[in-house]
Amino acid sequence: MVVTVEPSSIKGEIWAPASKSSMQRACAAAIAAGGTSIIRNPGKSNDDKAALGVIQALGAAIEQKENELIIRSSGIHARSTTVHCGESGLGIRMFTPLVALNEQAITITGEGSLVTRPMDFFDEVLPQLQVSVQSQQGKLPLVVKGPVKPGNITIDGSLSSQFLTGILLAYAASGAKDVTITVTNLKSKPYVDLTLKVMEDFGLEVPQNNNYESFYFTGNRPTVTDSRTYTVEGDWSGGAFLLVAAAIAGETIIKGLDVFSTQADKAILQALMSCGAGISIEPEQITIRPVPMKAFHFNATDCPDLFPPLVALAAYCEGTTVIEGVGRLTHKESNRALTLQEEFGKMGLSIELQDDLMLIKGGNGLTGAKVHSHHDHRIAMACAVAALKADGSTNIEKAEAINKSYPDFYEHIRSLGAKLNQEA
Repeated sequence: MVVTVEPSSIKGEIWAPASKSSMQRACAAAIAAGGTSIIRNPGKSNDDKAALGVIQALGAAIEQKENELIIRSSGIHARSTTVHCGESGLGIRMFTPLVALNEQAITITGEGSLVTRPMDFFDEVLPQLQVSVQSQQGKLPLVVKGPVKPGNITIDGSLSSQFLTGILLAYAASGAKDVTITVTNLKSKPYVDLTLKVMEDFGLEVPQNNNYESFYFTGNRPTVTDSRTYTVEGDWSGGAFLLVAAAIAGETIIKGLDVFSTQADKAILQALMSCGAGISIEPEQITIRPVPMKAFHFNATDCPDLFPPLVALAAYCEGTTVIEGVGRLTHKESNRALTLQEEFGKMGLSIELQDDLMLIKGGNGLTGAKVHSHHDHRIAMACAVAALKADGSTNIEKAEAINKSYPDFYEHIRSLGAKLNQEA
């Protein structure tokens, strides 16, 4: 699909989409905790659908109602020998340890960019938990055969905290007792906070957290309830694009974002305040309007998904913006550092990469151009947002990549007044 974005002004109110980080963790916690879980405001992105498919394959029964899901679980008892994670990086990293709770061999597959992402972590860690693992030289498909037997282990958290999320959930689901997970070089601590909060909400044991350096399971699970209700948060990752669009193209009120959320991408507020955006934050809504903005310095090491909207923002900030954390971008849907440099370069934006730094020379305006998403949802959205105030039309090829996380994105910005056309 090709989406053409014309220079536009936007105005109005919009609700942020449901958080896939929250939704996918809720799916995992629901099957791990057992009983009945009612999930309100469920997400409908491709990654969310993949998570529901995984827990069904692992034995959960799912009933869909208007704006809520009812998930019934008697524990993790796979009814299929194959589990498909779609293109979800969180899904493959979080669900693999849960799949490994089963005694039979199960094949875990994916698609798109997921088949090229490194899975060496599982080759190294799961055998320490008495799990048999076969991979294709560290890539998908994986074949795992458990069950997991929790023990004291040390894991490297430098590539992604999502691996830790999966181990934490598997330990809690298996009733791990008197064992410690030691973690080195942990990145994206806010996402670990989100995992621990979801575990608490679903009645799983929350391990003792020693400054994110180790997590100790006592085996004393909280009193188990047969049912619980969980509301999926608004998504700061998707909401970041709406906030930046408003800062660039017109006063907008964004609702549904919890300013007290543990989501890492809530840090977009820091960037917006640093650059001098016209922002008003209230408990129920955030209002943003365009004002002259200046370059800013931002460390995105713990929130690498913010790079694309931050680049779109920096393009309209006077001066050279510096963003730290480039090393976190290699194993995303695309190599995002190079992709951002290439696609925004087509629009006339100069981006330099220096070790772990990205330098963006903004304030000179952008020119409409033909760009490509590289099948990366956040690249597609970043280009669309930046195009709102570019000089001339911007054509985004493979624009359907947004379906991975925010399928309503184009409709949402169109409802605010963005001029765009979609062609198959």
